[in-house]
Amino acid sequence: MKYHHRNLSQRMAFAGLFVLLLPILSPHLFSPLSRSYPSLFSEWNAPKPRHLPLLKAALDRHIPVGQKNELWSPLPYQGWKPCIEPPTIHTLPTKSQGYIQVFLDGGLNQQRMGICDAVAVAKILNATLVIPHLEVNAVWQDTSSFADIFDVEHFIDTLSHDVAIVKEPPSDYWWSTREYYATGIRAMRIKTAPVHGSADWYLENVLPVLQSYGIAAIAPFSHRLAFDKLPPNIQRLRCKVNFHALTFVPHIRVLGDALVNRLRHPFEKFHTSGTGFLKDRMNDTESEGSGKFVVLHLRFDKDMAAHSSCDFGGGKAERLALAKYRQLLWQGRVLNSQFTDEALRKQGRCPLTPEEIGLLLAALGFSNSTRLYLASHKVYGGEARISALKKLFPLVDHKMSLASAEELAKVDGKASLLAAVDYYVSLQSDIFISASPGNMHNALVGHRAYLNLKTIRPNMVMLGPLFLNKSLEWPEFQYAVLSGHKSRQGQIRLRKEGQSIYTYPIPDCSCQS
Repeated sequence: MKYHHRNLSQRMAFAGLFVLLLPILSPHLFSPLSRSYPSLFSEWNAPKPRHLPLLKAALDRHIPVGQKNELWSPLPYQGWKPCIEPPTIHTLPTKSQGYIQVFLDGGLNQQRMGICDAVAVAKILNATLVIPHLEVNAVWQDTSSFADIFDVEHFIDTLSHDVAIVKEPPSDYWWSTREYYATGIRAMRIKTAPVHGSADWYLENVLPVLQSYGIAAIAPFSHRLAFDKLPPNIQRLRCKVNFHALTFVPHIRVLGDALVNRLRHPFEKFHTSGTGFLKDRMNDTESEGSGKFVVLHLRFDKDMAAHSSCDFGGGKAERLALAKYRQLLWQGRVLNSQFTDEALRKQGRCPLTPEEIGLLLAALGFSNSTRLYLASHKVYGGEARISALKKLFPLVDHKMSLASAEELAKVDGKASLLAAVDYYVSLQSDIFISASPGNMHNALVGHRAYLNLKTIRPNMVMLGPLFLNKSLEWPEFQYAVLSGHKSRQGQIRLRKEGQSIYTYPIPDCSCQS
């Protein structure tokens, strides 16, 4: 008997040791959705629905036909049209002041805004812009270059009457590389460009460098040009770059078009040329508004969850894992961490969970036959976290479910290219909604406003207290949601001082008619 107990104790000890070592031996098992795996078991405890009464009521919801029709109807013309060209076409000055290089960090959409600012700075200085260099993203380790993402020839051609652009510096400046500027203090490198710097700052501080050396490299270059007090032609040029010059490379557009086609025609058998990929959606339930779809940008990744300091129902293990992750990444320097979860929710600072965004969509009038495309579909907590959303909306797709491995080969594993595909599909959707603000949200809100496309902006300040109220019944919840989102579905909002021209392009880049 003693031998049996000793043997059992040894086996249990070995089992415990194996469990403790498992995250070290096989970290990939614990990190399918983020750049760093969480503490042991932190995502094994599947969170239960936090709003079960609302969820049960939403599953049995009835939506009047009139409400459905109004929800899916396009935005009416709002009296503004794109207006980016100057009254007369100006030719470029015969002599350039020199070459401007910029080094852009951040993700795809932050880099996109930096490219627009770089063109504007080159115009202000009468300089020749070298195709911007995209830094390797510290989070995703993506080495994609400008030419890997954007159509370089289209970019140069579209802006040929505005700014001189070259792919590489001339041979005289062969040494002017990112590596060169990283090895020491260089007179040609501008490290002091202020956040939201004025046109005068560039004329006073960068132009003399150009005139002395013939080239200037600005790094870092993110959010380095002001949104206000710039000439109208510079503002319009920024929009011309953003909405016309920056088009994705052909293979991203081809893949994006294929995904859009499959979302709009889900009941047809289709295959991709040369891949033998066949997908049959004939068994899907017939959907209302056939041919229409919604793009939902969930933006519920581990970084977002940790940085928010909110509680998402995963229990003590999840709270400890997120706190540890927050300490590891930001050394605890997260402003929200000083507030309670309840205070943060009342202030609208907590990102919506997949369950909460599902309840929002249901209350707005989307039926369970609505076709959803998930942009940034990888979610902290995995399938367990997204299960409530899928109960409400069974017809959910994303890149991986709609495309073959062969089609995804050129973009798989490359965060910027994957984000570009999602951006392209989002721009084609009938309705776009993001679960919480961020660079992609801001970029698409602006782009769709420029094109007068419907975009729903969740009222976070209103939704926070609603989700805290556990006694709230479905009719009250639905009424509050509908009332709080009547004017948040793409209606024109004029840019105010200090706001981004890329999120609010009107009136700077449009004309009233």
